[in-house]
Amino acid sequence: MKVFHAYAAQNEKSPLAPFSYQPRELRDQDVEIEILYCGVCHSDLHQARNEWRNTVFPVVPGHEIVGRVTATGANSHKYQVGDLVGVGCLVDSCRHCESCEDGLEQYCENGFVATYNSEDRFDGKITYGGYASGIVVHEDFVLKVPENLDPAGVAPLLCAGITTFSPLKHWKVGPGQKVGVVGLGGLGHMGVKIAHAMGAKVVLFTTSPSKIEDGKRLGADEVVVSKDAKQMEQHLNSFDFILNTVAATHDLTPFINLLKRDGNMTLVGVPEHDHPSPSVASLIFKRRSVSGSLIGGIAETQEMLDFCGQHGITADIEMIDIDQVNDAYERMLKSDVKYRFVIDINSLKK
Repeated sequence: MKVFHAYAAQNEKSPLAPFSYQPRELRDQDVEIEILYCGVCHSDLHQARNEWRNTVFPVVPGHEIVGRVTATGANSHKYQVGDLVGVGCLVDSCRHCESCEDGLEQYCENGFVATYNSEDRFDGKITYGGYASGIVVHEDFVLKVPENLDPAGVAPLLCAGITTFSPLKHWKVGPGQKVGVVGLGGLGHMGVKIAHAMGAKVVLFTTSPSKIEDGKRLGADEVVVSKDAKQMEQHLNSFDFILNTVAATHDLTPFINLLKRDGNMTLVGVPEHDHPSPSVASLIFKRRSVSGSLIGGIAETQEMLDFCGQHGITADIEMIDIDQVNDAYERMLKSDVKYRFVIDINSLKK
């Protein structure tokens, strides 16, 4: 019987530590993947520490996975052994609801199966994620990774990349548009890169003057320190679209006031406590809107990977060994990373 080696949290107070388990036997359309790299997402920390109060322990986090196919099921034909592939935040869905039929599995009305800490639709067992030597996934939820990109830098695209690409595409961002990105973290730095590649004029909003130079390096045409009222005032009524990546609770109204008539601001960060209610008048008098967006469907995630392959886009990463992941969590809480930790899964062999 095959054994996968991993790092898991045994309870909400325990650090992640070595853990082994037996993966499921290959189903007819399954793909077995040897994991090479796995990004570290803030939601991994939330789950490992049971901050959302829904964690089933032991939990093996990780949903930004890049690896090589090592085996395929009897009726699996999409991938061959040796293919470079990725797995993102979901590994199954009901397949038949309206959202699934529209290729929007992330909004599955019957609930998608998350890559980890989720109940398998067939055997009821809890899924384990990418902080592991391998993973078994239905081929329909496996993605082709462009061979021209650094695979370690691709890993965060499977969450941070698609989380920012999906709303930018939905709101038809492109040349001739002025687009804002609020926050320069794991999500924000991908938003800047992707919006720039789409041809928009990109303005980064940050509370940290120290991030001005880096924002421009990543592709921002201008960087605004959002605490500076004069800088904010210069951009009133001028944005077609704003992507707000900040998960900390904050006042949305100053950013809403920057939107043109019919402009939209999309939120992709989930705060611990709700944002204060924004000014309704600011919405009504310019027909502005505020919306939310969750990752992306499988087809759209593949589109994002192909787009990044064409434009040479990967995440800015700091590579770590897996035994450094607990320290990485503490650093992540302090925003002490530029801009995404990625685990070298080969370090598990140590």
